[in-house]
Amino acid sequence: MDADPRIDPTTPHSARVWNYLLGGKDNYAVDREAGDNLLRMFPDFAQVARLQREFLKRVVTYLVAEAGIRQFLDIGTGLPTADNTHEVAQRIAPDSRIVYVDNDPLVLVHARALLTGTPEGMTDYIEADVRDPGAILDGAAKTLDFSRPIGLMMLSIIGQVPDSGLAADLVRRYVAALPSGSHLALSDGVNANPALVEAVSFYNERAAFPYTLRSPEQVADYFDGLELVEPGVVSTPLWRPPPGAGQQPSTVISAVCGVGRKP
Repeated sequence: MDADPRIDPTTPHSARVWNYLLGGKDNYAVDREAGDNLLRMFPDFAQVARLQREFLKRVVTYLVAEAGIRQFLDIGTGLPTADNTHEVAQRIAPDSRIVYVDNDPLVLVHARALLTGTPEGMTDYIEADVRDPGAILDGAAKTLDFSRPIGLMMLSIIGQVPDSGLAADLVRRYVAALPSGSHLALSDGVNANPALVEAVSFYNERAAFPYTLRSPEQVADYFDGLELVEPGVVSTPLWRPPPGAGQQPSTVISAVCGVGRKP
């Protein structure tokens, strides 16, 4: 992988651990060790990661094909893998514009090389932290038209903010900057599964950026003031699953998600 003095290969990073759990190769030994420990304590962790990725595909498809969204602000991008936001959106609407945001320099290295879109559309990348909405919104405005509806993607990112009050305030600030007709798509791990709680606590003791599991009710509160799209805030595999999709009972309460429209 590309060397960068800001990349610490001695401490696990959530983006790289996630990449490992999804079967990617953009990770270090310390990330693989962390991922293996998570899987030993909570064997369904890789399945949870896949369910989150499948939710991304379903929700972007919904936003483009049914809600008419042509612009996306994807905060907490993670390392590029199959079916990134711009790929799903631009397959349906080639003129879609996407701005990715992440604070991991390794993600930036790969994003510049891999997150390229169609000639009709546009993709851009901002290296910034979710806690800095001013920088993110100013940077996104160079590519996105904030007078037209935007799809705000916040998948598995708000758990990276330990302070619950700050986490809720950040979601409100981002939504407040969006025009009417915009949508918030948000998912996060929750504290309803004891095995997951134990695994994440173990991971947090060793990680550069700990992850905070909150209750499903706290995640639902992020959608206050928005019009929830059916079926509301539900476990990730239950949000508009494809016909005939199976369901793993042990993963149902591990993460929840929802989509809300700004009136």
